[in-house]
Amino acid sequence: MVGRIHSLESFGSVDGPGIRYIIFLQGCDMRCRYCHNADTWKHEDEHNQLLEADELLDKAERYRSYWREEGGITVSGGEALLQIDFLLDLFKKAKERGINTTLDTSAQPFTRQEPFFSKFEELMKYTDLLLLDIKHIDPEEHKKLTGHSNENILDCARYLSDINKPIWIRHVLVPGITENDEYLRKTRAFIETLSNVQKIEVLPYHSLGQYKWEELGIPYTLKDVEAPSAESKEHAEKILRGEI
Repeated sequence: MVGRIHSLESFGSVDGPGIRYIIFLQGCDMRCRYCHNADTWKHEDEHNQLLEADELLDKAERYRSYWREEGGITVSGGEALLQIDFLLDLFKKAKERGINTTLDTSAQPFTRQEPFFSKFEELMKYTDLLLLDIKHIDPEEHKKLTGHSNENILDCARYLSDINKPIWIRHVLVPGITENDEYLRKTRAFIETLSNVQKIEVLPYHSLGQYKWEELGIPYTLKDVEAPSAESKEHAEKILRGEI
């Protein structure tokens, strides 16, 4: 079994605890208006590496001396759950090697229907942490922002809470879209229903990936949006953490 690998990063410091080896898988069905990896959207790309799990882990373990106790591998995307069979093989073998596993996901493919759900249940046995992106709390606004509703994504968060699987909540702060106290408070109210949230991260919107949209010939609709201020980011963090 091989995975379609978009890219690899040997020394990640912001995608989970400690120093991480980051594996970006190809393919995503979301169309987030601020996406900085639009080149990962296609499910297959001629530039992808096709690698088996053990090949990837051999590459990752070259950097194991940097990980110390907290570090390990993080699988991101694209949307890694679109390659759930490969992901399950990878994480199972990683745990056999004693490697910490983190999954960075928007959970868009999540469903309680089979065959996906049984595979997801099995995957969670080998997953130490999830970085769960909540793009927008309102279903209709979420659809405008990403092309998809969020009901199944919030359901995934509830399931992870039910099984007590640790998660970090990530939320991108976009002026005019998610930089909104009403929506932030609704997001906080949802987070308060979960029992497994270890950390909440507010990620300021940026346009660093705009050039990829232009190279792909896709109109970038947020080109006139400025990054939120440090004060706005701090304000959003306080709301999501229940401090104000």
